[in-house]
Amino acid sequence: MADSVEHPADLPACPSAQGAAPGLLPPELRGWMLLLAATGAVEQRLRSVVKERLDVSHDEFLVLCLLAEQPQGGLRMTRIAELLGRPKTRLTYQIACLQHAGLVTRKSVCGDKRGVEAALTEKARRLLHEASGTLSETVTGALAHVMGPEQCAAMSELMPGVAAAAAAASTGTEPEPEPAAASD
Repeated sequence: MADSVEHPADLPACPSAQGAAPGLLPPELRGWMLLLAATGAVEQRLRSVVKERLDVSHDEFLVLCLLAEQPQGGLRMTRIAELLGRPKTRLTYQIACLQHAGLVTRKSVCGDKRGVEAALTEKARRLLHEASGTLSETVTGALAHVMGPEQCAAMSELMPGVAAAAAAASTGTEPEPEPAAASD
């Protein structure tokens, strides 16, 4: 059996990144396939970074990311399961692991005896903040590897560093750091 772990530099560029002419697939399906390739590349690269920096699994990291986007409180467990497309039983296990690590809290939802809400702890917020630069660079590098210039330009509206990383990758230079976002 061939070695399943290949280094990105050893892989050919994604066909979408090569600016392939329109083919058999409609644009929506080509776009979906590019999104799948980008998602796979990001997940593959993030797995080791997340384990090293946060000491959690990739699936647990996704839970932390969802909770991190909640400025007040947390999310109901059913909503987290829905957003991640995970069975509730699997999510219950993941939340228990995160709670044991001191990264999330669980509490009953007021007025609903079956409802449970999960929220980040300050420890989790601190760890995510400390790892944010490395996580951002990992995502940007993975996306730049599978996307072509047009796709990176479109993605730059959502994630500004992607276009710069793609340009740097094509020229073999280091990308310019993005200016820090102004805080309110």
